[in-house]
Amino acid sequence: MLAHTDHWRGRLVETAVGTTAGQQTATGPTGPRHGRTAPWHWAVTVAGCAAVVTAALVAGPASGAPAPARPAPRALPAAAAPDPSKAELPLDCGPFPVTVAVSFAADLGDGRPGTVAAAHCAAENGTPPDAVYLLGTGTDGRPAVLATLLSERENLTVSRLALRSDGAVTAHAQGYSGDDVPRFAPDISLSLTWTRKGGGWDRSQTAAPLSLT
Repeated sequence: MLAHTDHWRGRLVETAVGTTAGQQTATGPTGPRHGRTAPWHWAVTVAGCAAVVTAALVAGPASGAPAPARPAPRALPAAAAPDPSKAELPLDCGPFPVTVAVSFAADLGDGRPGTVAAAHCAAENGTPPDAVYLLGTGTDGRPAVLATLLSERENLTVSRLALRSDGAVTAHAQGYSGDDVPRFAPDISLSLTWTRKGGGWDRSQTAAPLSLT
């Protein structure tokens, strides 16, 4: 058992164009007189307007069509999302079972139900670190790991997970600066944020008060 405890005491790693028909003016014996607009001018004008409208209709879908609106991120009932207790999480726990410490269910803005879960090995003593996973529904209908947001190798314990209104995932985690720091007194406290970028997730972190739980 001590061998497992020591293993968890590692260091933190850290146009349009318009054409206007002109007026013809003729000069007669008594001075200038106004004539009527020639019919071909109207034909040119109508043809020009038709060309402009056609060009606009052709170009419109390629240059100005609005993109489909994405669904807004929102929390979901746990029963509407993958169950983390039924997922095969990539944790090497040896003889120990896996415990899900904290989780939440949500649509993260892609229209699909997902679950964000922090889990660790259920050791009898010591402070095993957490890993954070994004779960979705696999091709077989079972919960599947879509992304690993935090690895257990970073030796952090996650006490809070939340969904932000813009779809970002936030967490609070604590850890240890060295092996000599008592496991009951973590001296590192972090606020973590994951934001979607392309097909993956970007993580940022800031120091947080140690009293934050």
